[in-house]
Amino acid sequence: MSETFTEALRAWFAGRGLDPDSEALAGTPDRMLRALEEFTAGYAQDAGALLGRTFDVDHPGQPIAVTGVEFTSVCEHHLLPFTGTADIAYLPSPGARVAGLSKLPRVLDVYARRLQTQEQLTKQITDVLDKHLDTLGSACVIRSEHGCLAHRGARKPGAVMVTASFTGVYLSDREERADLFDIIGTPSRGARRGW
Repeated sequence: MSETFTEALRAWFAGRGLDPDSEALAGTPDRMLRALEEFTAGYAQDAGALLGRTFDVDHPGQPIAVTGVEFTSVCEHHLLPFTGTADIAYLPSPGARVAGLSKLPRVLDVYARRLQTQEQLTKQITDVLDKHLDTLGSACVIRSEHGCLAHRGARKPGAVMVTASFTGVYLSDREERADLFDIIGTPSRGARRGW
């Protein structure tokens, strides 16, 4: 695979009138391949396995949330990065065991380190929480800036895309959702819009 990738990129350089053997470009195909392999390392990881180790705690029946979790992913449409933050939460069922604090950011990283769309990434987080933890509902809100919007096409740097995925009580009960927003700091206008 690496040989095909290298030759294709060298041909692209040559087609643009660039010398693929120049000092600046000679190592670029290998560097680019290593970067793409790093950006897509999540394909070799199992997010569900991260949630397999849980703890028995005396929990008061309130949401467990981690907010402002930074991430970088790669848009599957343009292979350009998008970066932002995620707020991730779930409401354990009464008496349910809970995941360790680091597991929610790690789950985000598993899915972010794949070719992605933000909409898909947001839903994958809630899906895996509901599948592997005993929840009454889960939530994920992602805000990010996209290279494909900032640096090509529309060229709108600074524009932020917001996506949300809610399940269980956070989907069906607006009061539960509003309470969650109070905890994680999401503007209340989001709750009024039906998030």
